[in-house]
Amino acid sequence: MDDGSVEAQKELVLFLARSLVDEPDDVRVEVVDDDRRTTLELTVAQEDLGKVIGKDGRTARAIRTLLSSMQSRSRRRVLLDILE
Repeated sequence: MDDGSVEAQKELVLFLARSLVDEPDDVRVEVVDDDRRTTLELTVAQEDLGKVIGKDGRTARAIRTLLSSMQSRSRRRVLLDILE
């Protein structure tokens, strides 16, 4: 996957997470690459964790669905990990 696509996905996650939380300045997304996939590690303030995950994980699942639709043309998987 080219860097532009990963960067666009990172920016999407940043935008969505900052829109959901009370402390947008604490939102961080790190890109971690390995041989077969890229992982976006999302970190938010502890009190905002529930807002990003959502009830029964629905918000996190929706963000992952958006990421998956962005990567449909590439062979490389991009995963989202929400870190505590």
